[in-house]
Amino acid sequence: MNQYSSSLTSPGTPRIAVVSAGWHRDIVGQARQALRAELQAQGHPPDHVDEFEVPGAFEIPLHAQRLARSGRYRAIIACGLVVDGGIYRHEFVAGAVIDGLMRVQLDCDVPVFSAVLTPHHFHEHEEHQRYFAAHFVKKGQEVAQACLQTLRALQALQPLGA
Repeated sequence: MNQYSSSLTSPGTPRIAVVSAGWHRDIVGQARQALRAELQAQGHPPDHVDEFEVPGAFEIPLHAQRLARSGRYRAIIACGLVVDGGIYRHEFVAGAVIDGLMRVQLDCDVPVFSAVLTPHHFHEHEEHQRYFAAHFVKKGQEVAQACLQTLRALQALQPLGA
């Protein structure tokens, strides 16, 4: 995974950071790969996308906040999988992650996108692994599209000469 890049974004091509949870890396990685492919298919250069990995979804918001505050990135995309491990905890974790990501984008004025998903009844058997891996591909494509659309929309709101 890349760490903080020394090259800054040229005015026309925004740098995008992708923060992914290491838990369920095989599934979460599908979103990360799909979003990178979609960004590239839409003309966004691969060398303007930096990837960061954190242990789990709960750690994503703080990392996203540091990246947003760094001034290096015009957008941040989060990828993770929060599963129901049999104890009533996953809903709190998922809520905290999504609330944290929203707070980062509002506090830092950097858009933050979420492909942090919480499936209703995830089980670690082959059928669910296959299903959610495919689902994360679709979500990766969608989050990349949303990111680029939002960056274009926000750019249109900039005052002339900014």
